Amino acid sequence: MSTVTRRVAPAPQSITVRRFPRGFTWGTATAAYQIEGAAATDGRTPSIWDTYAHTPGRVRNGDTGDVATDHYHRWREDVEIMADLGVSAYRFSLSWPRVQPTGRGPAVEKGLDFYRALTDALLEKGIEPVVTLYHWDLPQELEDVGGWPERATSDRFADYAALAAHALGDRVKTWITLNEPWCSAFLGYGSGVHAPGRTDPVAALRAAHHLNLAHGKAVQALRAELPTYARASVTLNIHHVRALTEAAEDLNAARRIDALANRVFTGPLLEGAYPQDLLQDTANLTDWSFVRDGDTATIHQPLDFLGVNYYTPTLVSAATGEAGHASDGHGASEHSPWPGADNVAFHRPPGNTTAMGWAVDPSGLYDLLTRLKADFPTMPLVITENGAAFDDYVSPEGEVSDPERIDYLRGHLSAVHRAIADGVDVRGYFLWSLLDNFEWGYGYSKRFGAVYVDYPTGKRIPKASARWYADVARTGTLPEGSGRSR
Repeated sequence: MSTVTRRVAPAPQSITVRRFPRGFTWGTATAAYQIEGAAATDGRTPSIWDTYAHTPGRVRNGDTGDVATDHYHRWREDVEIMADLGVSAYRFSLSWPRVQPTGRGPAVEKGLDFYRALTDALLEKGIEPVVTLYHWDLPQELEDVGGWPERATSDRFADYAALAAHALGDRVKTWITLNEPWCSAFLGYGSGVHAPGRTDPVAALRAAHHLNLAHGKAVQALRAELPTYARASVTLNIHHVRALTEAAEDLNAARRIDALANRVFTGPLLEGAYPQDLLQDTANLTDWSFVRDGDTATIHQPLDFLGVNYYTPTLVSAATGEAGHASDGHGASEHSPWPGADNVAFHRPPGNTTAMGWAVDPSGLYDLLTRLKADFPTMPLVITENGAAFDDYVSPEGEVSDPERIDYLRGHLSAVHRAIADGVDVRGYFLWSLLDNFEWGYGYSKRFGAVYVDYPTGKRIPKASARWYADVARTGTLPEGSGRSR
């Protein structure tokens, strides 16, 4: 008796398509010092990042932003790339020393003309310009008289905000005051791995307060200058902090880091007061007398949305003797960016990592968004940065395949979609970054871009992830599937 085996074709796999809400903003983002170059052109003077990058030993390979991706001269090409991507918004920062070279006095019209031309070109392509006033490039002359630890810097920032709004307010509807003030304060003045490279924990806390105050004063200046329909916000790199275990000492470590990473900003910005546990945790360093009567009321300005930057979660425990801050993912230093938290240890979360050594964990973004919904129920959210660095290269055929980045983006956009389905008011997503660029202390060794940049020639090559993101932005949908098959 013979047996015949019949080959049955497998049933086609169904593809789940997740649709984002109508009107959801799909964007991409950059920062001035990372892409513009033209460091001494048309009246621009040095920022703290120019000084820092030109200091031997500060930046990997001695790299600087003197040329960067030469966006200052190639911006028309970059706008065409964005149009091809089909994004509906572009978040970019103004270079403070390009607009107001010494941080004082009138604006330089040539600097403003660059941004006027850029915004006009974006609008012609149907791309909304979203302006960030400060992405870490403090004019060096203001640092020379004290920088962010000094109260006067907040007044200078408000003046600058008014100049920018007066010049661009007829073109730009959405304004972000500060990008990641935690990095400016605690990496710039605490651990010293960012400009200006100072290592004073009290100066870091003072800087955090004066950045908060600068935000509040800038929002007031923007509201006074802009049309009533304009939107004002701030972008925070809110750390999603997890305790290594449920032990009381680990939970307390997470609480301390949450206060220093997040609530030092969300407290005064969104609730009108600094958290008491933060003040107690740092009482051995300062009495916070630099906070004057009326400051928190000035800081606590109404916002139209909260910008959220997320890359990876933060895993902590009580320290057991090791130098806890050394593995916090923010750069190596003998000095901690965590004032008053020397008894906290940081751990690398499990799972795959990016070229930055950061864990790939979309669940952290979902948990962060739902926490923000619980803490601030009426505050709309926008993901103003999310993305990943990988070791990209150009193939012999002239293409850049980056399936790991596609997988990263798909996972994190899935987390955003899930949060929206669960009632979180997320209104947009900005991919970091449009271009490979100067990655701060890492120089040009880390590539975050959807577009590959050949630095010697400036040639732009859209990566596979750029084409994938263009499809998502065009359709407003997120299909299932592995980026590795593309």
